[in-house]
Amino acid sequence: MSRFDVVITRRAERDIARLDNEVRTRIHRALLELTEDPLRHARRLSSTDLGQYRVRVGDWRVIFDLERSDVVVLRIGHRREIYRRG
Repeated sequence: MSRFDVVITRRAERDIARLDNEVRTRIHRALLELTEDPLRHARRLSSTDLGQYRVRVGDWRVIFDLERSDVVVLRIGHRREIYRRG
């Protein structure tokens, strides 16, 4: 199986910087899993305004796109807020 590279956008970097250390560690583990098989636990988003896919990490969501062998992480946020527009 081919290995994927995780590319984190500036916006996602800012999202990560706002997280506490425990959540940041859990997100980091989820991102490592995305390098092996990005679609294993992913769900396709019905609206692609934010991105194509999401992965659930407890109450947190990682929104990403697939571009060839890259997993492009677009946003990371709490489930209560990540899908809101504005």
